Amino acid sequence: VEMMDLSHNKLTLLPAMIGFLSRVTNLNLSYNKLSELPPEIGSMNALQILDVSSNCIQNLPEAVGSLCHLEQLFAQQNDLTTLPPFSGCARLKELHVGNNAIEEFPIEVIETLLGLRTLDLKCNKLSHLSPDITMIQGLERLDLSNNNLASLPYELGTLVHLKGLGVEGNPLRAIRRDIVKRGTVHLLKWLQDRLSESPESAAHKRLSGGAGLNDGSDLAESIEKFALKTTHALELSKRSLHDVPEEIFRMAAECDASTIDLSKNVLECVPKGLEIACPVTTELNLGFNKLSSLPGFLCLATRLTFLDLRNNQLSDLPMEMSALSSIREVSLSFNRFSRIPEVVTSWETLEILFASDNKIEQLDVAELQKLKRIAVLDLRNNSILQVPPELGNMRQLRNLQLEGNPFRNPRPAILSKGTPALLEFLRDRIPR
Repeated sequence: VEMMDLSHNKLTLLPAMIGFLSRVTNLNLSYNKLSELPPEIGSMNALQILDVSSNCIQNLPEAVGSLCHLEQLFAQQNDLTTLPPFSGCARLKELHVGNNAIEEFPIEVIETLLGLRTLDLKCNKLSHLSPDITMIQGLERLDLSNNNLASLPYELGTLVHLKGLGVEGNPLRAIRRDIVKRGTVHLLKWLQDRLSESPESAAHKRLSGGAGLNDGSDLAESIEKFALKTTHALELSKRSLHDVPEEIFRMAAECDASTIDLSKNVLECVPKGLEIACPVTTELNLGFNKLSSLPGFLCLATRLTFLDLRNNQLSDLPMEMSALSSIREVSLSFNRFSRIPEVVTSWETLEILFASDNKIEQLDVAELQKLKRIAVLDLRNNSILQVPPELGNMRQLRNLQLEGNPFRNPRPAILSKGTPALLEFLRDRIPR
């Protein structure tokens, strides 16, 4: 992780050249005197965490919406009145914009935030909340406290993952204070009960249908096609899914959904319908399932740049996947690999490989050296008994992680010195 901490200064302006910091993953600009961010910030492609809280920012530039790896955005304690669409931020999980002057949270913004887990809107000037907020179906925390809301959309009761709903400090007329004080569970139940009294509601039909989201047709109904077209992301994480019907992937392909997230389900096989969407997919997350093998049809995903397979039961990958000619980042951590799969070293474009917490016993340096662009190689917590000194010749490695293996050399003191020192140590041990 490459962090840049510029917090607690008196910065009033950021130079446009900040866009050249393409490897920074965590940028902290909090507690300054910034009134704006340069649009060039959208070029910081690796950025995962952006903290601009406690400044004087009035508008976030549209370019923030193109930060494709952004997971957390902290922009509380500013002077924001509106928010831009986050169309390219498919991985955004947390949005903190409390203590601003935001007056509305429109569908144009909502439909670009479908992967959110945490949304903090407290202490703003919201007087109305659209039922469209329920499009963010994975929402776990929603803080609306201290706004100007006179009512809440009953549809909030359909957000099955919502664990925390803050509404205190609003002039709510229709909801008794004692219901609010009882907490999230009681409040959501109250909203559900009110919803059942308005049968024309689409959300009510989903609630009362009894089929649940595991039913294919119901799952298809729950996915908004126009949202797919806007976000280009099919978000089906944490749905307890055993399978996904073909029609879902057909819809995703028609909408050019380049990001597909099927993580944290109970999939034992990759859904066959995924084959339909493979040609347009650039990011695929199959992590945290029960997969023991992958289908050969993944070779069709020739545009794939990011593949997450962690926390499954995989012991090998099909050679057909050598066709993944654009792949840059792969996570194989927490599986059952006893070696780095042969197909991996055929990926000439690969830059980042996470393979920690497996059962890898030995390293074939001749094969690994085929990865001319590899910069990050994480092999922690495996069963590696010997580290070949020739690994030191892979000078392109910026980050090599080998901790938690049973080998005796290099010793922990060498490992703790960082990658350049480790590579030099290994090179010095190559027989002359």
